[in-house]
Amino acid sequence: MTRGFYIGRFQPFHNGHYSMVERIAEDVDELVLGIGSAGDSHSTRNPFTAGERIMMITKSLVDFDLVTYAVPIEDLERNSVWVSHVQSMSPDFDIAYSNNPLVIQLFHEAGVDVRQSPMFNREVLEGTELRERMIDDEDWEGLVPDPVVDVVEEANGIERLQMVNDSDSNGT
Repeated sequence: MTRGFYIGRFQPFHNGHYSMVERIAEDVDELVLGIGSAGDSHSTRNPFTAGERIMMITKSLVDFDLVTYAVPIEDLERNSVWVSHVQSMSPDFDIAYSNNPLVIQLFHEAGVDVRQSPMFNREVLEGTELRERMIDDEDWEGLVPDPVVDVVEEANGIERLQMVNDSDSNGT
């Protein structure tokens, strides 16, 4: 049995993340999704709580033929010990998946097998673009799995994002 690990902030979980999980599912029997920056929420960069992101992921992947675990990973400001921090917060895994150069380097230095995956429609499926569309009342729903729309609505996520964006923009 092979278990993979895929870390992201998932702010929010979008179709690019979903496609990455589809691709990873070809290689592994189980997948741990690390919820990065788990302690951050209610900001323009990180509007959703770890719990909301766990719901987005769990509901989006419910029909996959893959055992998944969503695990919150709080930030650690010391890169030299980051991999051991991640490993301490996660079930054991055999392969890490990332396209982030720093994450790849840190796992590589720690002797973890790291694999990259092609980005899917990256110019649109990117968290910053999605959050900007939410703030500007533009179409974002088509860029996320349907269950994510439900979680965002349940959390009043658009209103929250617009409110924190207003407070971020005038220096408070």
